[in-house]
Amino acid sequence: MTEGEDNGRLRALTEAGVSIWLDELSRDILENGEFERLVRSSSVVGVTTNPTIFANAIARSSRYAPQLKRLAGNGIDVTESVRALTIRDVQQAADVLRPIWEKTDGVDGRVSLEVSPELAGDTDATIADAIQLWELVDRPNLMVKIPATRAGVRAVSGALAAGVNVNVTLVFSPRRCAEVGEAFVDGLERARENGHDLAAVHSVSSLFVSRVDTEVDRRLDVMGVPEMRGRAALANARLAHEALAAVWVSPRWQSLAADGARPQRLLWASTGVKDPSFPDTKYVTGLVTHGTVSTMPPTTLSAFADHGELAADRVVGLGKEAAADLAAVAAAGIDLDDVYDTLEREGVAKFAASWRALHASASAFLG
Repeated sequence: MTEGEDNGRLRALTEAGVSIWLDELSRDILENGEFERLVRSSSVVGVTTNPTIFANAIARSSRYAPQLKRLAGNGIDVTESVRALTIRDVQQAADVLRPIWEKTDGVDGRVSLEVSPELAGDTDATIADAIQLWELVDRPNLMVKIPATRAGVRAVSGALAAGVNVNVTLVFSPRRCAEVGEAFVDGLERARENGHDLAAVHSVSSLFVSRVDTEVDRRLDVMGVPEMRGRAALANARLAHEALAAVWVSPRWQSLAADGARPQRLLWASTGVKDPSFPDTKYVTGLVTHGTVSTMPPTTLSAFADHGELAADRVVGLGKEAAADLAAVAAAGIDLDDVYDTLEREGVAKFAASWRALHASASAFLG
C-alpha cells in the first residue's frame, strides 16, 4: 500500500460497519509518523493497548530513555515513571485521533489504557485506579480498560457511574459478555443519577477470540480429535454477540437510550491467528457485522489489507449454527466453562507478568 493510498479492503470492512482499531502502540510509531499514516490510509479509527504492548515497546526502543532520565533526575520512582511514560503515549495517540472522535460524535477515535492488572481482584482499588487514569490522561477520547473478572465487572459499573469511558477487557464467554452488558446498564443508571451526560459515556466489551481456539484445540489434540479444531472461537464470538444484543431489549436500557445513552459495542480482540494452518484473516473475515470493532495487530491489519475477503454478515443470523458448533465441541469432551475460567486466569496472569516486566524495563533505564 503506497503512501496516501486508502486501502480498498480495509475501506470495505469499514463500510460494512466494522470499526478498525490498531492493537499496538509505541513511541516509535508515534514519532516516526507510522501511526498517523495508518490513520490516514488504513482506515484505523482507534487504538488499544495493554501491559504486554507497553512492556515490549519500552524494552525495544531507546525513545523512552530521555523521559526516563528526566523523571529519575526529579526523584520520580519507577511506578510513577511507568505511568508517566504510558500516559504520554496515550495522550499523543488520543490527539492524533481527536478529529475522528469529533467527526463520529465520540463513537470512534478512541485510545485504551489499562488499569493495573495487579488490582484485578479488588473492585474498589480498580475503580480508584480507573478514575485516576481518566483524570491524568485528561482526554475525552480515552477508554480505561478494566478486566472482566468478577471484581472487575463490579468495577466497570463504578467507573461508568463516575463518567469514565470503559473498555472491558479479557471477556471470553457469552455469559460473561451478558454480565458485562448488565454492568454497563447499571453503571449508566448510576451515571444518570450522578448528573453525567449519558451520550458522552461510551464503552466496549472486548471479547478475546483466537485464544478460545488455541485452548480448545490444545485440548482436542490431547484427546485425539483434531477434526474439531478451529470451530470454537468464531461460534463463541457469534453467541457472545447474541448475548449482548439481548441486553438492549430490556426496559432499563430503553429508559437509558431515551436519555441519550449509546449501546456498548462488542470489540473483537485477539484477532491475530496463532495457528499457521488457519487463514491469517480468519478472525476478521469471520466476524464481520455492523456496529462492532475489530482491533488488529499490525500483521493482521496488513494481511487483511493485502488479501482479506468480505462476504455477507458473518455474525447475525448464525446463532443456531454457532450453538451447534459449540455443542459439538462440548460433546467431544471439552468443558467450555473450564476453558473460559482457564483463559481468564491466564489472561490476568499474563498481563500482570507484563506489568512487572514493564517496571523492570523502566528500572533498567533508571539504573
